[in-house]
Amino acid sequence: MSMQQNGEANANTGRAGRVVLTAALALLAISVATSGRTQEHAGEKPRWWSPGDGATLPELAVYPNASGHLGILNAGGPVDTRGHPFFEPIGTNGRACVSCHQPSDGMSLSVQSIRERWEETQGADPIFAMVDGANCPNLPKDDPASHSLLLRRGLFRIAIPWPPRGADGKPFEPEFDIEVVRDPGGCNTDPVYGLNSPNPTISVYRRPRVVANMEYVVHQNFGVSPFVGKTGEPALRDPETGKPLNMNMMADARVVTLKSQMNDAARSHLEFAGRLTPQQVARIEAFERQVYAAQVDMGAGGSLVEQDGPPGLGPYNLLHGARGVLGNNTTRWVIPMGDAWQSAKPDETAETRRMRESILRGQQIFHFRTFWIRDSMHLNTVGLGNPTKRTCATCHGMHMTGLDTVNGWMDIGTTNLPWAKEAPRNPWQTEDELMPLFKITCRRSAHPHPYLGRVIYTQDPGRALISGRCNDVGTIVMQQFRGLAARAPYFSNGSAGSIRELIDFYDRRYNIQYSDQEKIDLGNFLAAL
Repeated sequence: MSMQQNGEANANTGRAGRVVLTAALALLAISVATSGRTQEHAGEKPRWWSPGDGATLPELAVYPNASGHLGILNAGGPVDTRGHPFFEPIGTNGRACVSCHQPSDGMSLSVQSIRERWEETQGADPIFAMVDGANCPNLPKDDPASHSLLLRRGLFRIAIPWPPRGADGKPFEPEFDIEVVRDPGGCNTDPVYGLNSPNPTISVYRRPRVVANMEYVVHQNFGVSPFVGKTGEPALRDPETGKPLNMNMMADARVVTLKSQMNDAARSHLEFAGRLTPQQVARIEAFERQVYAAQVDMGAGGSLVEQDGPPGLGPYNLLHGARGVLGNNTTRWVIPMGDAWQSAKPDETAETRRMRESILRGQQIFHFRTFWIRDSMHLNTVGLGNPTKRTCATCHGMHMTGLDTVNGWMDIGTTNLPWAKEAPRNPWQTEDELMPLFKITCRRSAHPHPYLGRVIYTQDPGRALISGRCNDVGTIVMQQFRGLAARAPYFSNGSAGSIRELIDFYDRRYNIQYSDQEKIDLGNFLAAL
């Protein structure tokens, strides 16, 4: 398949999107993205959005990051945030939705921003609210050690009741017993908040999910099957329409519609009493569905949103892309690049040419560099074989986003031992001792895990805390790839501090044996998304 065919096959995605752009908006994107100016110099919103700021979020907001600039495109035009429930502190702790879904961080939250807020506010910013911004609510409020998981890995505490509850809210018997092996934050063994408290609770620590490109995340094109593609169990249904849902929105799929997620987040993260009004829900959902986030320039690599640029890059092409479509390497690539960069342009510098050639090589690695995938629950168990020779695009296959098009969750080893970062053997190495460690023992009445056996050690049981199943231990719903450069660290537990560390993890986990140049090229491609 030539790059020319690659571009032509995706014409409806890229060219149609660019045609409808206004010239003024396109010029703004290019000039701001390539000028190297900060938001303040560009006359746009400063980097951090505090609840109740009341400023207007422009139709296109451009924010600097280490790789270039991120673009936040509001398809409905500028957003007046005054009184808007996504931007106002509607709960009791001073937070708003925007607190943990910052435009400058790709509608998630980077460790860089978290640390800056700690320094600027001496820990008084609402993101450090004790309910989940601390390792446990019982710790000293102003001590940075109490917030070490947030400050060092960008993790918020997620309190899951135990044993699990069914759809009717009633507890049911899980297939396994769970013990706390290590508890650095102290919450899982706390008499008030822990597993043996009057209200037994398991605390796990996770990154905020991206609230952008949501039309892809909650699509129903491929997810209309009444079953979860990776497990075969019945898919949950939308209570309003009765249609099956793709269940690919949250890390553990515990809530599966935008509306249910809003109320869950308002209750737990904003400490909001009651339920959001229909008007609040409608405004938040409308905003979340019209936000698109993607990198708009790559520094030395230049603009990613030129009118004749690659059809898979930039937020405009995301706006007009086909939702929920399984990408391939023949008719509709996961991330199409077209022919725009196949030859140098008259005004292109040697530095720009080198970066663009690297990004093109990275795209080819993503689509074509095969390796053996083995012992990954709900991946090697779905008929592909164990091992199976595949590429990055096998799991990150959704056209334009790199999400997994098939609904469900899988375990690639980010939280389960032996592949997750283990507790260090030297007492002066403390990074991995930040995370709790649980011992899962599958009961005799249940089948053992096909790859990990009957006893499993994990930092986060993942979907198993909701389903109660041994085979779900450590399984997590995949995240999208857009805006990666703006929102480090990566994985649900923040264990990869950079895109290079993310690549290194996969390289070790599946013994891919990437060359150093391949890692550089793949990293540049991912940063350009």
